[in-house]
Amino acid sequence: MSLLFLIGWSFIITSCVGIEPKQALQTVSSVDLARYAGAWYEIARLPMWFQRHCVESKATYTIRQDGTVDVHNECLTARGTVDQADGVATVVDSTSNAKLMVTFDNFFARLVGPSREGNYWILELDPNYTVAMVGTPDRHYLWILSRTPQLDDAIYQELVANAQQIGFPVADLIKATSLRTK
Repeated sequence: MSLLFLIGWSFIITSCVGIEPKQALQTVSSVDLARYAGAWYEIARLPMWFQRHCVESKATYTIRQDGTVDVHNECLTARGTVDQADGVATVVDSTSNAKLMVTFDNFFARLVGPSREGNYWILELDPNYTVAMVGTPDRHYLWILSRTPQLDDAIYQELVANAQQIGFPVADLIKATSLRTK
Protein backbone atom coordinates (compact mmCIF):
# COMPACT_ATOMS: atom_id res chain seq x y z
CA MET A 1 0.00 0.00 0.00
CA SER A 2 2.75 2.47 0.90
CA LEU A 3 4.59 1.64 -2.35
CA LEU A 4 1.52 2.62 -4.36
CA PHE A 5 1.26 5.83 -2.35
CA LEU A 6 4.92 6.71 -3.05
CA ILE A 7 4.54 5.96 -6.76
CA GLY A 8 1.39 8.10 -6.90
CA TRP A 9 3.03 10.91 -4.96
CA SER A 10 6.11 10.81 -7.21
CA PHE A 11 3.86 11.04 -10.28
CA ILE A 12 2.06 14.08 -8.85
CA ILE A 13 5.31 15.84 -7.94
CA THR A 14 6.97 15.23 -11.30
CA SER A 15 3.80 16.24 -13.14
CA CYS A 16 3.80 19.61 -11.41
CA VAL A 17 7.43 20.42 -12.24
CA GLY A 18 6.53 21.83 -15.66
CA ILE A 19 3.72 24.03 -14.35
CA GLU A 20 4.73 27.66 -14.13
CA PRO A 21 3.07 29.74 -11.44
CA LYS A 22 1.32 32.86 -12.64
CA GLN A 23 3.45 35.96 -12.44
CA ALA A 24 2.61 38.49 -9.76
CA LEU A 25 -0.15 40.80 -10.93
CA GLN A 26 1.04 44.36 -11.54
CA THR A 27 -1.12 47.39 -10.84
CA VAL A 28 -0.84 50.92 -12.14
CA SER A 29 1.92 52.90 -10.47
CA SER A 30 -0.30 55.61 -9.03
CA VAL A 31 -3.99 56.39 -8.52
CA ASP A 32 -5.38 59.76 -7.44
CA LEU A 33 -8.41 58.52 -5.55
CA ALA A 34 -10.09 61.93 -5.72
CA ARG A 35 -9.98 61.72 -9.53
CA TYR A 36 -11.02 58.06 -9.47
CA ALA A 37 -14.09 58.84 -7.36
CA GLY A 38 -17.45 59.10 -9.07
CA ALA A 39 -19.48 56.81 -11.32
CA TRP A 40 -18.03 53.95 -13.38
CA TYR A 41 -20.08 51.81 -15.77
CA GLU A 42 -19.31 48.15 -16.24
CA ILE A 43 -18.44 47.39 -19.85
CA ALA A 44 -17.50 43.74 -19.28
CA ARG A 45 -16.80 41.32 -16.45
CA LEU A 46 -15.85 37.76 -15.74
CA PRO A 47 -18.82 35.68 -14.56
CA MET A 48 -19.54 35.75 -10.84
CA TRP A 49 -22.49 34.51 -8.83
CA PHE A 50 -23.27 37.85 -7.15
CA GLN A 51 -23.78 39.56 -10.53
CA ARG A 52 -25.43 36.59 -12.23
CA HIS A 53 -28.70 38.46 -12.90
CA CYS A 54 -27.15 41.83 -13.81
CA VAL A 55 -27.50 43.20 -17.33
CA GLU A 56 -26.23 46.71 -16.57
CA SER A 57 -24.02 47.64 -13.63
CA LYS A 58 -22.62 50.84 -12.23
CA ALA A 59 -20.35 51.56 -9.28
CA THR A 60 -20.07 54.91 -7.53
CA TYR A 61 -17.08 55.70 -5.34
CA THR A 62 -17.01 58.52 -2.78
CA ILE A 63 -13.95 59.47 -0.73
CA ARG A 64 -14.55 59.68 3.01
CA GLN A 65 -12.78 62.10 5.31
CA ASP A 66 -10.80 59.24 6.86
CA GLY A 67 -9.37 58.25 3.45
CA THR A 68 -11.52 55.17 2.95
CA VAL A 69 -13.88 54.98 -0.02
CA ASP A 70 -17.63 54.43 0.06
CA VAL A 71 -18.65 51.93 -2.61
CA HIS A 72 -22.19 51.83 -4.00
CA ASN A 73 -22.86 49.13 -6.60
CA GLU A 74 -26.12 48.86 -8.43
CA CYS A 75 -27.29 46.74 -11.28
CA LEU A 76 -30.33 46.43 -13.44
CA THR A 77 -31.39 42.79 -13.47
CA ALA A 78 -32.85 40.82 -16.36
CA ARG A 79 -36.22 41.05 -14.55
CA GLY A 80 -36.05 44.86 -14.57
CA THR A 81 -35.36 45.26 -10.85
CA VAL A 82 -32.40 47.05 -9.32
CA ASP A 83 -30.00 45.21 -6.99
CA GLN A 84 -27.72 47.28 -4.77
CA ALA A 85 -24.76 46.62 -2.50
CA ASP A 86 -22.84 49.07 -0.33
CA GLY A 87 -19.36 48.70 1.03
CA VAL A 88 -16.18 50.43 2.08
CA ALA A 89 -12.84 50.21 0.32
CA THR A 90 -9.60 50.56 2.24
CA VAL A 91 -6.27 51.24 0.56
CA VAL A 92 -3.81 48.41 1.24
CA ASP A 93 -0.92 49.88 -0.76
CA SER A 94 -0.60 53.56 0.11
CA THR A 95 2.41 53.95 -2.18
CA SER A 96 0.25 53.62 -5.29
CA ASN A 97 -3.37 53.62 -4.00
CA ALA A 98 -3.94 50.96 -6.68
CA LYS A 99 -4.65 48.06 -4.31
CA LEU A 100 -7.78 48.23 -2.21
CA MET A 101 -9.76 45.82 -0.06
CA VAL A 102 -13.53 46.21 -0.30
CA THR A 103 -15.83 45.03 2.47
CA PHE A 104 -19.55 44.84 1.73
CA ASP A 105 -22.16 45.18 4.44
CA ASN A 106 -25.39 43.44 3.58
CA PHE A 107 -27.36 40.48 4.87
CA PHE A 108 -25.58 37.90 2.73
CA ALA A 109 -22.12 39.31 3.49
CA ARG A 110 -22.79 39.15 7.23
CA LEU A 111 -24.06 35.59 6.79
CA VAL A 112 -20.98 34.27 4.96
CA GLY A 113 -18.36 36.18 6.94
CA PRO A 114 -14.83 36.58 5.52
CA SER A 115 -15.90 36.16 1.90
CA ARG A 116 -17.58 39.56 2.12
CA GLU A 117 -14.15 41.09 1.59
CA GLY A 118 -12.59 41.31 -1.83
CA ASN A 119 -9.50 42.61 -3.53
CA TYR A 120 -9.89 45.53 -5.90
CA TRP A 121 -6.68 46.08 -7.84
CA ILE A 122 -6.55 48.80 -10.46
CA LEU A 123 -4.61 47.17 -13.29
CA GLU A 124 -5.03 49.80 -15.98
CA LEU A 125 -6.19 53.40 -15.86
CA ASP A 126 -6.04 55.88 -18.68
CA PRO A 127 -4.46 59.29 -17.91
CA ASN A 128 -7.85 61.04 -18.08
CA TYR A 129 -9.44 58.61 -15.60
CA THR A 130 -12.14 57.62 -18.10
CA VAL A 131 -11.32 53.91 -18.60
CA ALA A 132 -10.11 51.37 -16.05
CA MET A 133 -9.46 47.66 -15.77
CA VAL A 134 -9.82 46.21 -12.28
CA GLY A 135 -9.13 42.68 -11.16
CA THR A 136 -8.15 40.39 -8.34
CA PRO A 137 -4.70 38.85 -7.91
CA ASP A 138 -6.11 35.32 -8.19
CA ARG A 139 -7.47 36.32 -11.63
CA HIS A 140 -10.98 35.11 -10.77
CA TYR A 141 -12.58 38.55 -11.08
CA LEU A 142 -12.11 41.19 -13.73
CA TRP A 143 -14.03 44.30 -14.68
CA ILE A 144 -13.57 46.67 -17.59
CA LEU A 145 -15.00 50.03 -16.58
CA SER A 146 -15.75 53.32 -18.27
CA ARG A 147 -17.12 56.68 -17.20
CA THR A 148 -19.74 56.25 -19.94
CA PRO A 149 -22.07 53.29 -20.61
CA GLN A 150 -20.34 52.55 -23.95
CA LEU A 151 -16.66 52.12 -24.78
CA ASP A 152 -14.94 52.37 -28.15
CA ASP A 153 -14.40 48.82 -29.42
CA ALA A 154 -10.71 49.38 -30.21
CA ILE A 155 -10.07 50.40 -26.58
CA TYR A 156 -12.12 47.46 -25.36
CA GLN A 157 -10.18 44.99 -27.53
CA GLU A 158 -6.87 46.42 -26.30
CA LEU A 159 -7.92 45.95 -22.67
CA VAL A 160 -9.08 42.39 -23.39
CA ALA A 161 -5.73 41.61 -25.04
CA ASN A 162 -3.88 43.07 -22.06
CA ALA A 163 -6.01 41.04 -19.63
CA GLN A 164 -5.31 37.86 -21.57
CA GLN A 165 -1.59 38.58 -21.56
CA ILE A 166 -1.56 38.77 -17.75
CA GLY A 167 -3.49 35.54 -17.31
CA PHE A 168 -7.20 36.36 -17.08
CA PRO A 169 -9.61 33.93 -18.81
CA VAL A 170 -10.92 36.51 -21.28
CA ALA A 171 -12.89 33.94 -23.30
CA ASP A 172 -15.33 34.00 -20.36
CA LEU A 173 -15.84 37.79 -20.40
CA ILE A 174 -19.45 38.92 -20.38
CA LYS A 175 -19.90 42.19 -22.22
CA ALA A 176 -22.63 44.38 -20.73
CA THR A 177 -23.94 45.46 -24.12
CA SER A 178 -24.54 41.82 -25.10
CA LEU A 179 -26.56 41.36 -21.92
CA ARG A 180 -28.76 44.36 -22.69
CA THR A 181 -29.86 42.86 -26.00
CA LYS A 182 -31.04 39.51 -24.55
